[in-house]
Amino acid sequence: MSPDGILWDNGGMGLIHGRHGEATSDELEETGDGVRGRRAEVEEIDEDALSVSKPKTSAAGLTAVGVSMARGLTQGGVSRTVRSLYRVNQPDGIDCPGCAWPESIKGDRKHVEFCENGAKALAEENTQRVATPEWWADHSIAELEEATDYWLGQAGRITHPMVLREGDTHYRPISWDEAFATIGEHVRATTPDRCVFYTSGRTANETAFMYQLMARSLGTNNLPDCSNMCHESSGAALTPTLGVGKGTVTLEDVEQSELVLVVGQNPGSNHPRMLGSLTEARKNGGKVVAVNPLPEAGLMNFKDPQTPSGLIGDGDRVSDEHLQIKVGGDQALFKALGHLLLAAEEENPGTVLDHRFLEEKTSGFAEYRAAHSEIDWDEIEAATGLTRAEIERVGQMLLESKATVVCWALGLTQQPHSVDTIREIVNMLLLQGNVGKPGAGACPVRGHSNVQGDRTFGVWEQMPESFHQRLDAEFGLDTTRKVGYDSTEAMQAMADGEVDVFVSMGGNLARANSDTRMMETGMRRTGLTVQVSTKPNRSHVVHGGTALILPTLGRSDRDDKHPGGRQFLSVENSMSVISSTQGRLEPVSDHLLAEPVIISRMAQAMLGEDHVVDWQAMGEDYDVIRDHASRVIPGTEDFNRRIRQKYGFVLPNAPRDSRSFDTESGRAAFTVAPLEYLAAPEGHLVLQTMRSHDQYNTTIYGLDDRYRGISDARRVILIHPDDLTALGFSDRDLIDVVSVFRGRELRGERYRLVAYPTARGCAAAYYPEANELVHREAVARESNTPGFKSMMVRFEPHHGESEQSAQAEAEKPSTQPV
Repeated sequence: MSPDGILWDNGGMGLIHGRHGEATSDELEETGDGVRGRRAEVEEIDEDALSVSKPKTSAAGLTAVGVSMARGLTQGGVSRTVRSLYRVNQPDGIDCPGCAWPESIKGDRKHVEFCENGAKALAEENTQRVATPEWWADHSIAELEEATDYWLGQAGRITHPMVLREGDTHYRPISWDEAFATIGEHVRATTPDRCVFYTSGRTANETAFMYQLMARSLGTNNLPDCSNMCHESSGAALTPTLGVGKGTVTLEDVEQSELVLVVGQNPGSNHPRMLGSLTEARKNGGKVVAVNPLPEAGLMNFKDPQTPSGLIGDGDRVSDEHLQIKVGGDQALFKALGHLLLAAEEENPGTVLDHRFLEEKTSGFAEYRAAHSEIDWDEIEAATGLTRAEIERVGQMLLESKATVVCWALGLTQQPHSVDTIREIVNMLLLQGNVGKPGAGACPVRGHSNVQGDRTFGVWEQMPESFHQRLDAEFGLDTTRKVGYDSTEAMQAMADGEVDVFVSMGGNLARANSDTRMMETGMRRTGLTVQVSTKPNRSHVVHGGTALILPTLGRSDRDDKHPGGRQFLSVENSMSVISSTQGRLEPVSDHLLAEPVIISRMAQAMLGEDHVVDWQAMGEDYDVIRDHASRVIPGTEDFNRRIRQKYGFVLPNAPRDSRSFDTESGRAAFTVAPLEYLAAPEGHLVLQTMRSHDQYNTTIYGLDDRYRGISDARRVILIHPDDLTALGFSDRDLIDVVSVFRGRELRGERYRLVAYPTARGCAAAYYPEANELVHREAVARESNTPGFKSMMVRFEPHHGESEQSAQAEAEKPSTQPV
């Protein structure tokens, strides 16, 4: 242990315990209460302990292996770690609860099909730390309100259902029967429109199907989900242009592509296994272009831990070109690239564009060509921060490529003009016929492991009429067609006092949504909040008048308390592959219920035992759920047989499979939109949120962002050194951040400025901390996705530092003899 109380693993790979001393733990043996594990108290971390080192230039390697093992052993021990990692992403195994990047469905898989962040996600779930009723009794709501997200998560798995009633200062245990009865009472005391049912992307397909069925049986489409805050812009752009709201590529397409553009995405931290696919594409002769405001280690070099060169050698180069674009400049870039393709076709007719595809399969090409025949290069350079020469180099790569894939993530989807930006990508792909042929297509890279499956199985506030008709016919219902709340609208409704019951199936909406203060105010105005969770988080602290926490099984937990024995679930990855997932580990408590069982009993409490849907049958046997879903969800026919195949099955995708397009015209649609980009007012920068390498969404694994060289702090702003100087600040200054939008200001206090090689005029900060700076009204048009990548901010020196330091000094215990 180091002198200041930090316990490091043997490679200096990460903070294991708190800065002010080791975490204390009380071993809990199996008792009549059915609880196994250990209670852990994790010390808070001093944000002023920030340390900064030089950013890394390669990802993964031996260090990643060490971190993966250290996290697993620290949290879950040897047996649980080895047993879970051995089965992750394998047939009949556990689908990784991290990202949605796919595995191969052709041939045998590698023995190791997980990455560092997948191992961390499993370690968090497999932990033997437990938040028992005694833990909740030790910590009042007032105390928990002051805790960080990291501290809350490190408390471990919740072991019992808990309740907080009006006037209580602490959560207390409650029986499952009483918990469900409480939900039923609150729901029956209000109207369906005043109930909201949120879900996160970790929910399985069967759970999602039951969840939306429960909400619609009640009479509401208030089904916000995490897609509303992430890839909603992708769906809004792709559905009217290509006829499907998903990507049009397979894993093999990416690896066989001649050119892959990775835009607004950091796979090294967010989808690390994607790095293997990108290096495979390069080994096959393809090229990779990274388009990102930040230089990310994973887009420079990949040290594959499963190869000798990855463990002890130099690794493999990932990208051939890095365009360090300004935040929000991507639409301008793809307009310019489209223009270059058109210009090259003019110079050499018949050699660039796929004219047969354009004539037979697309609409709107003439209008697109007219709008892009001329561009203002000065404005393109101003919008992107790139030179014309840089853009033309990538344009030449496009000319030489016979098969191009464009991958993108949240760097493109969370700005006012996000939908138009993604449509511009579609335009560029259509020019060369890069849809529905090998090695080519659109690839929105989904985040959480089943966020795409949630949407496929009906969790959406505006499902189409055809879905409602099939659902009604299957169950004898008459579901409402009134469009429900998305996540942003739900926040507004809660803040306006128009929500009486809020149910969250996983997730942490209090931290995941924009305008954190408004979100928390809304949750506190809600009559009943119900959180189906595995570990404590902020949403448990900013509770409704009555608050319930319902502990559920994790993905790696064994689910065998059923009349028919052990059950399994299914998920859908980014490439529309549906596969099974089945946990094998003993749950840390006998008081946990599986999500389908919770929904089954909740639905019965809300709708009555004699409801037309047989909820009990679905909760007891998941094959019953899949049989119902197979008659409602297109492409899932014969679900129960096909899901038992080695690698599951692939959902149909018309653009990919047959170059057919379910659009208004029956063709892939070119679109035209005016040039739009983000330009900060004088004295301001454009701020984007991002993940650290030690988190996944709102779950904080640790306090180090190893690849970017940031340690022991999260309230930091990465800013170009020249912008620091121009704004009159210095590296490590303690500042407050003011975000402006339409004359309104939001303020975040106590951030540290860190000089970093970002794009000029731009800055970056970690979410969920920086979500407090995102205005409720600042959303992407058409998708209503919060503008997490479009904040206009200025910095002010943080006043009061001296007073706070003096107070802290005064509170130090005296070292003088009495």
